[in-house]
This record gives sequence, structure tokens and C-alpha cells, in this order.
Amino acid sequence: MLQHLLKLIWNKKKAHMLLIVEIWASFMVLFGLATLIVVNVGNYREPLGFSYERVWAIGLNTNQDTTELANKVQRIVQRLKAYPEVESVTRMSGNFPFSANQMNNGIEYNKRNVLADHYTTDENFAKTLEMPVVAGRWFRHTDSVGKYWPIVINQKAKEGLFGDENALGKVVAEKFKVVGVVDNFKAKGEFMSNKPAYFELVNAKESWNNTMLIRVKPGTDAVFEAKVVKDIATMVKGWSVEVDYLTDSRKNQHNLVMVPVIIASIISGFLLINVALGLFGVLNLSIAKRRGEIGLRRAIGATGSGISSQFIGEIWVLATFALLIGLLFAAQFPILNVFDLATGVYVTAILIAVGVIYGIVTLCALFPSRQAALIQPAVALHEE
Repeated sequence: MLQHLLKLIWNKKKAHMLLIVEIWASFMVLFGLATLIVVNVGNYREPLGFSYERVWAIGLNTNQDTTELANKVQRIVQRLKAYPEVESVTRMSGNFPFSANQMNNGIEYNKRNVLADHYTTDENFAKTLEMPVVAGRWFRHTDSVGKYWPIVINQKAKEGLFGDENALGKVVAEKFKVVGVVDNFKAKGEFMSNKPAYFELVNAKESWNNTMLIRVKPGTDAVFEAKVVKDIATMVKGWSVEVDYLTDSRKNQHNLVMVPVIIASIISGFLLINVALGLFGVLNLSIAKRRGEIGLRRAIGATGSGISSQFIGEIWVLATFALLIGLLFAAQFPILNVFDLATGVYVTAILIAVGVIYGIVTLCALFPSRQAALIQPAVALHEE
């Protein structure tokens, strides 16, 4: 049976070539889309590592002011702490969670080098974001007194630098001392992969780390936001103040992730519709041309299910030709480690794409094959 189907498809290879190319193209787009989805779903299932609800980011822009900037920033920090609506205040660099800014540096220990996201913040950062420390402790401002500057690293950076060793007390990059380890820290949202990161204690005498994260009490609304902006503008004349809700910034980051998924879904849907229409056309034309053959087979005892199975089998063989070509291309991604993803991600994406293609071609073949099965031998032979 299989040999017969292969011979039928091969004899009509020129007529089916365009359809094979369409199925191949659909598979490749589906493979890319499935890979994107598998990666994002895998990332989403990992913990974020911190709490963003009721956290606001207050960005300060000094504009033309150049006098006593560090003292003014410290005065703003103290003023924010004095509000009864505020539970915690943190001063940090501009790459706060869910922001568009990003900073990274290479850090080295014992000839192991890791490219890690870099955050400069104060002793209240873990409290403001309700981020648990899994080993050691979060740094304090008193840790700045000494030969080495204190840092906290996440688990990913710990694995890259120290492996199974204890990271606490180790000196990194000849100037940082590890005082604590946190677990995950996915600053760009749930869809971000868990990358190495380290947190450096801010120097209070510096003026450029002028972003404030505040955790407000439940029920705090825009009225308090307006009050904060007005008070800061009164304290430091000429400065501009911008308030971002981390919940809103998180939605923006999610939208950036979803755009390529939506675009790939539209392209994939368009190709699958073309494949479905092509399959309907090929099958209907094949049935119209082969009514005599179908009638003869029915007359010598072929069942309706047997006729239907033949046409579905032909479509499966056609799809298999296209998928074999597609698999040759898809297999290069894990072999060459194109996007530095785990082999399991590519294998899962391939299986999803193959399953969808076989599902689509089967659904498209069901109705025409049933139509062929309903042809009566006497009618078909009479027409011939």
C-alpha cells in the first residue's frame, strides 16, 4: 500500500511541487513560532524573583543643576521615607525592574568570566522588592568600610563563577566581596530568561544614581503621586520628576515580547490557509479525474473506508516529503547551537510543528476523502 502511494505521488511530483514547497515553508515558520513559544513558556514558568505590586519608580532629572547634587538626592530619599504612605524607599541606578535601560559587565573569579547584568542600589532594595536572600545577607551601608566593595549576586551568576563552591566571602574582579546570594532576578519580566546578575552597593556621595523605588501602602492612589511630584519640585528647583508604576512597565515589557509572536502567528496562519486551500483543490481535482478508477475499485469490492484511507494516505505521503526537507533544515539549529538554546527546546518545537502539519493536512483531507468514499460504482462506471 505504501509503495503504491509513493509511486502515485512520485508520478505527479511536478503537479505537487508547489504544494510541497508550501508545506515546507509552513513547517519552517511553525518551527520558528513553536521555538519562540516553547522558550517563552519555559521562561514564564520560572519565578520572577521579586514582587512588583505597589512599587513605583521615581526618576529624577537634574537638568542644568550641578551644585550639591548628592546632598539633594539624599534629602529627597529622607523626604520619601517620611511619608506615612510609603513602606520602603530604595535608591538605585536607572535600570530599575521593567525599565528600558540595561547595564551589564563582565565579572571574573579564578579565570571564570561571566557577563552579568549590573545594578547599583542601596541596603533597602531587597526589602522594597520583597526579594528573599537564599544565602548570606543583603549588604548594609556599613559594608562600604573596608578593602572590598560589597555585592550580592543571583544564583545564575553564582553557578557561572563558583559552581558548587560557597560564594560568600569570595572576592570577585579583585574589588567586590560577595556578601549574599538571591535566587532568580528577571528584571525585564516573566518572559525574560534568568540571566546572571549582581547588585552593587550605591555610593551615597555619587549623584548619578538618582532613581527612587518606593513601595507604597495598599490603596495609595494618584493623589499621593501628585503630592510627591509637587514636594520634590519644591525641594529642588528646576529638576524634573517622572513616576512609573512597575505594574504598567511590566505590561510594556510583555507587549514587546508578544509582538514577534503575533507577527509569526499571522504569517504561519496565512501559509496554513494557503496549504489548506491547495489541499482541497488538489483532492477535489484528483477525485474528479479518478472517478472511473474509484468506481472500478468499488466494483471489485473496495470499501468506502478503504477509498477514504487511500486519499488520506496520499496526502500524508505528500506532507512527509515536505517535512523531511524541513527536518533537514530544522535539525541544523540544535546541531550548530544557533541561538544557544537547549536541544530539548528545538526537539519540542519540531514535534509541535510536525503534529500541527499532519493535523492540518488530515483535517483538509477528511471531507474530500469522504466524498470519494460515497461514489457509487455503477454511477462512476456509467459516466466513464
